[in-house]
Amino acid sequence: MAVSGFEGFEKRLELQFFGDEPAILTNMGLRQLEFESLEQVLHAVQCTVVSAVGNPYFDAYVLSESSLFVYPTKIIIKTCGTTQLLKSIRPLLHKARHLGLTLCSCRYTRGSFIFPMAQPFPHTSFKEEVIYLEESLPSNLCYRKASVMPSKISSHSWHVFTASDEARTLISPHVPDVFYTLEICMTELDRVLARKFFKRPGDDKTGDTAGKEMTQLTGIGDINPGALICDFAFDPCGYSMNGVIDGDRYSTIHVTPEDGYSYASFECVGSIYDNHDDVARVLKKVVQVFRPATMSVSTTCTSHEVWTKVATALEPLGLKCRSCTMDEFPAAGNVVFQTFTTRRK
Repeated sequence: MAVSGFEGFEKRLELQFFGDEPAILTNMGLRQLEFESLEQVLHAVQCTVVSAVGNPYFDAYVLSESSLFVYPTKIIIKTCGTTQLLKSIRPLLHKARHLGLTLCSCRYTRGSFIFPMAQPFPHTSFKEEVIYLEESLPSNLCYRKASVMPSKISSHSWHVFTASDEARTLISPHVPDVFYTLEICMTELDRVLARKFFKRPGDDKTGDTAGKEMTQLTGIGDINPGALICDFAFDPCGYSMNGVIDGDRYSTIHVTPEDGYSYASFECVGSIYDNHDDVARVLKKVVQVFRPATMSVSTTCTSHEVWTKVATALEPLGLKCRSCTMDEFPAAGNVVFQTFTTRRK
């Protein structure tokens, strides 16, 4: 293991708002924020926008360190490296307030950092992150829970913090969310496949052009056929992609291919009413692109045991389920954390 290197494991923040202003009724809300306002928020996090795409439902931004998704009443920021993600909360709440929006729920998740000692405040430990979250969130988010979900693999555990207001907490168990979120973290990528995410020496292609080539060369374009893909290749290596799927769904991939601390992540949103084979099909293609030796899958869903399909899909691919942990969070629903390794490990 390298003594130090680029931190692939992301921090992910999801903030949900409510409001009855005309802007919400016209389906704009947070999407009204000017680009300069988003840049100010990202400056606090210490990252920038490198590419963007949108549809009638939301806007997706590829960042210098991962991704940003902006919906009318929801914002998702996912950042890697030594970014200070939680410093986005206060400026976002301030800007949302000016749009007549009030925060009703927060969810923060991350895996276990490869290089924890390199992380700046407030990400020096999960305890510090929780303290910072508690101090940054408004008092109406009174239902709060923090948990570290363990596994039998010491390098993989799942950190979850949720907070919600009374209305969302009381209503959500009776009005189940039909959507689920899969957050997948992969380490020890196949070396030959990981080399495809390096730019060739002397290659003067732009990040956009090189990113499109990587999407096709690696098979990433086949994971969600028909998706509108916004991709970017970094210099000398690394790759990020946002896929805009049907309506308000997205998928996102980020790759740190350096040997010794190689890492890739895949995240997507699906519906419990989708074809039951969709989860298996997507997982199979993701594994084929990266062939990781170790893989963790976090499934968040309020109403359906989507997680049972995960092991069924991965085990025929040579990945054995080593652990499975479940916990329940206010308003967020059940979070199931599973870890897998190749059978040779």
